[in-house]
Amino acid sequence: MPKGKSYKKYSGEFKVKVIEQMQAERLSYREAARLFEISDHDRVRKWEHIYLEEGPAGLAIGRRGRRTKGDPERPPKLDKKVEGDLIAEVQQLRMENDYLKKLNTLVQQRQLREKTPR
Repeated sequence: MPKGKSYKKYSGEFKVKVIEQMQAERLSYREAARLFEISDHDRVRKWEHIYLEEGPAGLAIGRRGRRTKGDPERPPKLDKKVEGDLIAEVQQLRMENDYLKKLNTLVQQRQLREKTPR
């Protein structure tokens, strides 16, 4: 696309109309794009994917750019104190795990020495 030219925006109703007519008439992505004068047939494929996963309401959602802070898929940020406490707990558990692994190795070596005749 030439520099400075903006993308065309399509309404949710238009997207639903394209997908439903495409499915009703069993059109390919290219045929539907040509029929509705959509420049890229991959856009129609993406719309259909959203339509099948989320239904017609999913096509009304604007999806350009980065996700917003209110995105339900992204977990909320933790308080600094809580985050620090969790990091400290993870470090403590890792140390305990390493200690238990070393202890297990020492016990196995001791058992091996006791089994082997001299």
